Amino acid sequence: MSGHNKWSTIKRKKGALDAKRSKVFSKIIKDITVAVKEGGPDPESNARLRLAVQNAKGANMPKDTLQRAISKANDKGTASLQEVTFEGYAPHGIAIFVECLTDNNNRTVASVRSLFTKYGGNLGNNGSLSFLFERKGVFQIKIEGRDPEELEMQLIDAGADDIEQDEEYFTVYTKMEDFSNMQKGLEAAGIEAESAELQRIPNDTVTLPVEQGLKVLKLVNMIEDDDDVQNVYHNLEMTEELLNAEE
Repeated sequence: MSGHNKWSTIKRKKGALDAKRSKVFSKIIKDITVAVKEGGPDPESNARLRLAVQNAKGANMPKDTLQRAISKANDKGTASLQEVTFEGYAPHGIAIFVECLTDNNNRTVASVRSLFTKYGGNLGNNGSLSFLFERKGVFQIKIEGRDPEELEMQLIDAGADDIEQDEEYFTVYTKMEDFSNMQKGLEAAGIEAESAELQRIPNDTVTLPVEQGLKVLKLVNMIEDDDDVQNVYHNLEMTEELLNAEE
C-alpha cells in the first residue's frame, strides 16, 4: 500500500490544522443527519450513526453540539439529504472522485461542474473511474500511551487487513465488507479509533512535477471547500517535494 499512509497522514494533519473547523463539523453533522434519517437517533442500534458519533468525538466536536445535531436530524421537518458522486479528471490526467451530501441536486451538479471547468478539469460519466479506486475501511489509531508492538497484535487480532505506522498513529486498512467486523473487533479490544471511514483508495498513484501537481491540488482544494462536498479522492502521488511546495 505504498503511499496510502502518506495520504492518510496528510488528510489527518490537514484536519488537525484546518482553521475552518466549522466546515469539518458541518460535514460530520450531515453524516449524522443521513444516519438518523436512515436508522433512528440511537447509536446503539444504528451502526452508521455510531460511526458518525465516533468521528465527531475524534474531531473534538462539543458534546452539546453533537446532541443538538442528533435531535435536529430526528425532527421530521429537517430536509433529507441525497448522496451524490462525481467522477472526472483534473489537469494532467489525474483522476478525481467526489462524494457529496446535498438537499439540492441541481445546485450541487452545477457547482461541481463549474469548479472542474474553471480549474482545468473535466467531469466524466459515473462509473468511468471506479476501477481506479478501491473502497476500504480506514481507521486511525493513536499510539500514545500504548506499546506499539502489543497494539499492532491487537489490531491484527481485530481483523486488520494491512497496517502502516508513523510516529503518532497506526493507519489500519480493511476490506470494505470487513469494515463492521473491524469496528466490533476494536470495541471488544477496548481500542477507540480517532477516525473510522470508508475511503476510496487509489490502486495506483501518478507522480507529477511540482508545478503540475500544484494545479491539481488547487482544483482538489476548491472542490473540498464546496459546502455540499463530503470527500474528495484522487490518485496524485503526494511526494515530499509537492507537500513542501503546498505548505
